[in-house]
Amino acid sequence: MSHTHRGCSSFHQAAFGRRSLLTAGAAGLLGLQLPAARAVASAGVDLPVRAKRVIFLFQWGGPSHLDTFDLKPNAPAEIRGPLAAMPSVVPGLPVSEHFPEMAKRMDRVTLIHSMTHTMKNHNSAGYYALTGHAPPSDDQRLRDSLDLWPAYGSVVDALRPSRGEMPTFVSYPHTISDGSVTPGQHASFLGKRHDPFFFSEDPAEKGFQLPQLALPADLELSRMQRRRELLRMVDRQAGLLERSAEVGGFDTAYDKAIGMLTSPAVKSAFDLEAEPQEVRDRYGPTSYGQSCLLARRLVEAGVTFTTVYFAQSIGGRRVDSGGWDTHGFDNTRMYEIVDKYHHPLTDQTLSVLLDDLEERGLIDDTLVVWVGEFGRTPKINDNASRDHWPQCYTALLAGGGVKRGYVHGASDAQGMFPAKHPVRPEDLAATLYMLMGIDPASEVHDLGGRPLAIAGKPVTEVIA
Repeated sequence: MSHTHRGCSSFHQAAFGRRSLLTAGAAGLLGLQLPAARAVASAGVDLPVRAKRVIFLFQWGGPSHLDTFDLKPNAPAEIRGPLAAMPSVVPGLPVSEHFPEMAKRMDRVTLIHSMTHTMKNHNSAGYYALTGHAPPSDDQRLRDSLDLWPAYGSVVDALRPSRGEMPTFVSYPHTISDGSVTPGQHASFLGKRHDPFFFSEDPAEKGFQLPQLALPADLELSRMQRRRELLRMVDRQAGLLERSAEVGGFDTAYDKAIGMLTSPAVKSAFDLEAEPQEVRDRYGPTSYGQSCLLARRLVEAGVTFTTVYFAQSIGGRRVDSGGWDTHGFDNTRMYEIVDKYHHPLTDQTLSVLLDDLEERGLIDDTLVVWVGEFGRTPKINDNASRDHWPQCYTALLAGGGVKRGYVHGASDAQGMFPAKHPVRPEDLAATLYMLMGIDPASEVHDLGGRPLAIAGKPVTEVIA
């Protein structure tokens, strides 16, 4: 895209050239790029805001619904698996025997037992789960593209951006991939200004801090501010602020970034060292546990949408790390892996997060979403494990305006297909947006300026 206009004076061209040089350093420091010169979104009708904040816990790899929250204790052994069903506080709603803490808290959550789609490969299914839009193909190596949809948090940033110093959308601590980077983790065609504030530093590391929130030692804030004033002077002389939406958009993003760099509130929100050790111990010393604690700190500080990725890889080859892709590899078996890692970690962190939000008075207007890209096959395979199964799986929601102790839809007797009320990812997306007060019929505009509806049909039955 050219940054000059035909017929412009030589001064106009030279001034913009000087401005480009001046902004280059700031853009590199702050991770900014010029946004597209176009409107990106059109809001629909106003709706009640039930969820002021969202914590999206993405379970990369695909947890087995049959071994977590959709137990089939009366099915044949090759379907029900080796894990016993544990009664929960909700009559008739058993959970895995590895979830003793969540069993005590099932009266606080909504389960959707009838999630369904047809994408069997991780990248395609992951993109679908992170955006609420079906991919163009079911491809293990579906590649990122500006033709593909933005992440939930980026859509929220375009339609309902935060007004304070805190970023609207934060994601961490992994960029997930399966062969290639999974699409749906950033703003895509909405433009870089709506990307998440992303970091890959491990919140469980001792002395965790973010270099993104500190100026380089040799660059003083006063120097940055003087540079900013010089940029504005060049803009005024060249008339660019009036003529270029790109420059105006950059100014907005630049000012917000500088605000984050200088904000004590932002730095405080990311300061896990400020948490009492007792609280940190409750969440556990793991990357995921401390990431969930940080998510609570971020929503408390005013971040609108926080995405926490369970793991960077789909997993399956170790018993102490990785995602939920537990086919059985390298002499490991699914139940060795989930018994020792996935299930205990989930039971601890999810239950503690719900308690923490409740104790701090945040749960009523904070929506927690726990979901993967698909479930696992009802029938156990020859590796004593389960394979990919998008045809039926479970999503868990809590707080933020959803019912407590409620189950929507149902799988059949073997957990193979929805028996009633099927829910597609685009419908879950519509529900999420509606709870946030965003009309699911709202539109965003692609690179060609075409208006596109952001979601499907909301599942109104889950709303309290």
